[in-house]
Amino acid sequence: MASSGTGAGKGKGSGAGEDEQGREEARRDFHEVVNMAPAELEKWLGTEESQAAGQHRDGGESTGHASGRRIVELLRRKKADLTADDHAHMRKVVGYVRRHLAQQPSGDVADSRWRHSLMNWGHDPLKR
Repeated sequence: MASSGTGAGKGKGSGAGEDEQGREEARRDFHEVVNMAPAELEKWLGTEESQAAGQHRDGGESTGHASGRRIVELLRRKKADLTADDHAHMRKVVGYVRRHLAQQPSGDVADSRWRHSLMNWGHDPLKR
């Protein structure tokens, strides 16, 4: 999703063309796919397995790990304090989780990179 360049994502409320229904849908979908509590996700992000999962740029933090830290913040933020950038990140999380759930490998996934990557994005596929 491209930014309009107006700085709309910096403040509270909606971005260009985003209405309350769209923001509500983003929040609802986000809370449907993120099934880890903030403290649980934070604890997971501190593990070696979490830090090893995902794509790393230049040996630094993976995209998913950075997203996980942001997800913890979003889960703790009040609805009224969510920005357009926050809603955009919620949509990104939903898209990632849904795409990767559709790519579940066969066999035991309990200790798989696939599961670890999803957990960095706040979704533990073993939770029902």
